[in-house]
Amino acid sequence: MKALFLAAFGLVLAIGPAAADAVVTQKSRAFRPTDVTVNRGEAVTFTNDDSYIHQIYVDGLFDSDEKAPGENLNETFPRSGTFQVRCHIHPTMRMTVHVR
Repeated sequence: MKALFLAAFGLVLAIGPAAADAVVTQKSRAFRPTDVTVNRGEAVTFTNDDSYIHQIYVDGLFDSDEKAPGENLNETFPRSGTFQVRCHIHPTMRMTVHVR
């Protein structure tokens, strides 16, 4: 029984933490949710759940390539602050990421 527990515990350690600490969906030319909070160094996964291509950028932090419907993008926020996330393709798409 002890060996089974140790094997299961080892499997959990091998899998590691999830890839994203927050998930944002791009749908109907909007970010959902429009406001998330993560800790410094944590990742946000942006999922294009739309029928349009999307892109994301934060001035001075990152500027992604275009992402087709169904594609994901993981971005890490390396410093604390409040960041406005936008899409070059759809300028009315905006959201806020708060980083502690």
